[in-house]
Amino acid sequence: MSDSRPVFFVSDHTGITAELIGKSLLSQFPGQAFTFVSLPFIDSQEKAEIAVRRIEAERARSHLRPLVISTLAEPELRHLIAQTDSLFLDIFPCFLQALETELGCPATPALGLAHGMSDAGQYRARMDAVNYALAADDGLATERYGQADLILVGVSRSGKTPTSLYMAMQYGLRVANYPLTPEDLERTELPECLRTYRSKLRGLSLSAERLAQIRAERRPDSRYASLPNCQAELQAAERMLRAAQIPIIETTQRSVEEIAALLKQSLATA
Repeated sequence: MSDSRPVFFVSDHTGITAELIGKSLLSQFPGQAFTFVSLPFIDSQEKAEIAVRRIEAERARSHLRPLVISTLAEPELRHLIAQTDSLFLDIFPCFLQALETELGCPATPALGLAHGMSDAGQYRARMDAVNYALAADDGLATERYGQADLILVGVSRSGKTPTSLYMAMQYGLRVANYPLTPEDLERTELPECLRTYRSKLRGLSLSAERLAQIRAERRPDSRYASLPNCQAELQAAERMLRAAQIPIIETTQRSVEEIAALLKQSLATA
């Protein structure tokens, strides 16, 4: 018997919404162990029947009642999955009935629109932003900083690249990032290529212990990853950014999603 309760995220499209909501809810139970299984693109009866067999097989294997978190739009597919011996948590009906009452019209099931290409302009903007983030990664293409919505600044391995790409994919924002090198940190002023764009700059920082751990995965037993060096670099970067009045986001205990949301919020309040 397993002590890890199986959790299935079932969706007719990517399953991103089901995972975000489900994991947010389950994070409120830190003493429980969960095994996550994503079942995306369940958009036909045949696929739903396969999903049912997987859920039932996991029930038999683990001897624990699975949790099933669903964002299926098609009522018949929802009904089929709901017949399993599981706790079936159906996200849509939690909100649709209230919305139907408020809006005065019934909902019409539509597969895959939440994360699809229904808004072609928005989709193109996101893809353009991703291409920009890749082109302006790690101090590249500084001549294109005028096109940026944000420019992330911090020492090496402080989380700039994943945050830039996440903000491009999630929000369609053009986010460049610039790594502060040891040579930059020897000076007290911002690097020249950043000075024109102060209103777009945001610093990322983290604890020296966490930075040393991250760097050690890349270059173990190196000066680059040593705790004293990490402490010195972070302190110098913070002095430089604070002197230039650049907002700094502390990332040690935050996920990429949280960091991105804080940065996006900073744009609205700037």
